[in-house]
Amino acid sequence: MPAQWKLKEVEELKKLISSHQVVGIVGIRGIPAPQMQEMRARLRGKAILRVSKNSLIERALENGTSKLKEFIEGETGIIVSNMNPFKLYKEIEKMRMKAPAKGGEIAPEDIVVKKGDTPFKPGPIVGELQKAGIPAAIREGKVVIEKDVVLVKKGERISSDIAKVLNRLDIKPIEIGLKVYALFEDGVIYTPDILAIDVEKVKKDFEEASKRALILAIEIAYPTKETIEAILQKAYRNAYMLALESNIYTKETIEEFIRRAYLQAKALEEKIGG
Repeated sequence: MPAQWKLKEVEELKKLISSHQVVGIVGIRGIPAPQMQEMRARLRGKAILRVSKNSLIERALENGTSKLKEFIEGETGIIVSNMNPFKLYKEIEKMRMKAPAKGGEIAPEDIVVKKGDTPFKPGPIVGELQKAGIPAAIREGKVVIEKDVVLVKKGERISSDIAKVLNRLDIKPIEIGLKVYALFEDGVIYTPDILAIDVEKVKKDFEEASKRALILAIEIAYPTKETIEAILQKAYRNAYMLALESNIYTKETIEEFIRRAYLQAKALEEKIGG
């Protein structure tokens, strides 16, 4: 028989899943306990993060949510919410934070030490920086870095010595946070490639599509409450121009005919006046 605590844990996970519209699997590897607590606090009122054994999470996923089992790998947790999956993903991404390197991590980006002053007083620190490959020197009683230098390239491992120097310089090259593997809602699985949309770009695309649809609807005289006024205005202008071209006299066109006759008379007067 499974241990009682395991049975209880599975039941609690099932209750969480069944009481929320959105269920997700997130990676939690490399997140220290203090940062994990901070993330939970920031999610309060929006989502619940539950860390458990993968085998127990798998047992708790049933019916439609069983599709999430294939996304469980490594150190994972389960997240539940009633928030729209796209909004939830955005909230999770906003919680990513910078952390110091301990040594042994892979650099996610080039780690660059910038040229300029440092907070250090002249002393052994100059030798430590130089040993790490940082062009440090003493200038006017200050320790300065003489030029920008790429200390660790993207994809390279950060050594423990380099990590110590980076910590001294207060450079935090490691980004930590929950890694969304998949979110589930109403029978649909949403993966990060779908969830990671540029909201502002989508808004602009909708605005542009709306403008083009409006122009097209007016052009083909498709009547709606948004286009009817512009269509009537266009029809009036076209009818007015046609009346002028066809010499049709109405109360709307007579003034223009008189104006044209006056201009023609003035032009004729100028030609024969001499």
